[in-house]
Amino acid sequence: MPGEVAVTAASVLTPLADDLDGFTAALLAGRSAVTLAPGDGDDGLPVAALAGFRLADWAQRHLRDDPATAARLRKVAGRAALPARTAACVALRAVRDCGLTPDRLADGTALIVAGSNLALAHQAETVLGHARNPGRLRASYALTHLDVDVVGTVSELTGVRGEGWTLGGASASGTLALVQAARTVAAGWAERALVVAPAAELSPVECESFRRTGAMAHENFRDAPRRMCRPFDRDRQGFVRGEGAAALVLERAEAARERGADVLAEITGHGQRLDARRGTRPDAEGQAAAMRAALAVAGITAEDIDYVNAHGTGSVLGDATEAASLHQVFGERTTYRVNSTKPLTGHCLTSAGLVEAVAVIAQLRAQAVHPNPNLEQPLGQLPLAGRRAERLPLRTALSNSFAFGGINASVVIRIQP
Repeated sequence: MPGEVAVTAASVLTPLADDLDGFTAALLAGRSAVTLAPGDGDDGLPVAALAGFRLADWAQRHLRDDPATAARLRKVAGRAALPARTAACVALRAVRDCGLTPDRLADGTALIVAGSNLALAHQAETVLGHARNPGRLRASYALTHLDVDVVGTVSELTGVRGEGWTLGGASASGTLALVQAARTVAAGWAERALVVAPAAELSPVECESFRRTGAMAHENFRDAPRRMCRPFDRDRQGFVRGEGAAALVLERAEAARERGADVLAEITGHGQRLDARRGTRPDAEGQAAAMRAALAVAGITAEDIDYVNAHGTGSVLGDATEAASLHQVFGERTTYRVNSTKPLTGHCLTSAGLVEAVAVIAQLRAQAVHPNPNLEQPLGQLPLAGRRAERLPLRTALSNSFAFGGINASVVIRIQP
């Protein structure tokens, strides 16, 4: 890469925890947030939901010492859809953690929001409500249904005035946004970048369509929902939906050092490749190409990777394909570890890649990989993490995100020894 890119802040908002330390502890404990959706009867789908999330409660926990910002948060985002509200929280937490004030953020900072079609539940509820009672439609819906409302909300609350946009790529959106942010900083187009992945919400229509395609887990292990997401296990049956948001601050490493910022990790490589075909079927060649491209940009080989955070959704075909792509890149090597964060957080859809990048940074800093808690009958010969956390000397990790439409993305994350 033309310039070193440092991560100086990482924040999360998930059902497991809404702070980095709590998130790290939950990961290493192998704690799952997956439950059956309440009120859905015998056919209810499993989900790791942000149930009970309230902006005021979050502000009380995170902004107790800053009532003026807490008041602005409620004023700006209080009536926004869930994606904008969660994005506002993680963005504020990230910029506070790395000591960046609005005047510092105003110039030279880019804002990249991961995802598209973020507020589908909000849209569906509004359409149904309008059909029942057209007179109650809020004029603000003209804004709240748009993905760019997240950009405006975060920009107003943080003071970012540089470049800003949304970047969509289905389940690869979070990683693609991170890749673009790293390129932006490395190329000198911006001194720093704030990358935000809001919680994405599905309406019942999308959930039912996923169920009908067989992509969602919903039949087995209903007496223990936390066991339903089973990446790389022979009893896997599909993905479990999750809700989560994350944010990272990326800076030129030199600039971060000059202002005395703590460096959590570095983004040293990235790769993105297409399969040149429409649809949902994954392709091992495209996935391996993205991984190799990330390694090449980082200037390393597969031998240098200590740990892989797999896309690993629990899909019957998807996991087998990713296992094949990992074998293409890593061969028969067994001295690295592979896990998937999705049994713990659920599949956070467009934010998954950034939530998992935070999970990677958390594990690198803890010098331990979190377990694959539902791994009972492992698929293939991958060096999969076991059902308990494992302490290892970790320096360099690869994180994968693969999406419908043949979109494959990988990123290399490293910590200094």
